[in-house]
Amino acid sequence: VQLQASGGGLVQTGASLRLSCTASGRTSSNNGMGWFRQAPGKEREFVAAISWRGANTDYADAVKGRFTISRDTAKNTLYLQMNSLKPEDTAVYYCATSLTSTAGRARNTYRYWGKGTQVTVSS
Repeated sequence: VQLQASGGGLVQTGASLRLSCTASGRTSSNNGMGWFRQAPGKEREFVAAISWRGANTDYADAVKGRFTISRDTAKNTLYLQMNSLKPEDTAVYYCATSLTSTAGRARNTYRYWGKGTQVTVSS
């Protein structure tokens, strides 16, 4: 399975971006998926997760109410709508496929990772 994240860019505070993550190869829609991010000098951290049917979602407190995770299983694509962006959201954003039908917050519960897309929010 290969994951390709896209949609990052340089925006100003308060702007919006929509990230996409397309899966290819031996994909399965029966796995949960998630978004993580890593800022310079910091560990990769959980952002959001969605179960394989999309019925269950989870968000880090820092993005709750501003970010929305969704998926289109027919297109093998995961999305992250990011609104009201802040400078502290600046990071490389990674998508990942969970080992199971659910999707948690721990990195070791994810099997496949994309290469990441850079999001930079200027003040």
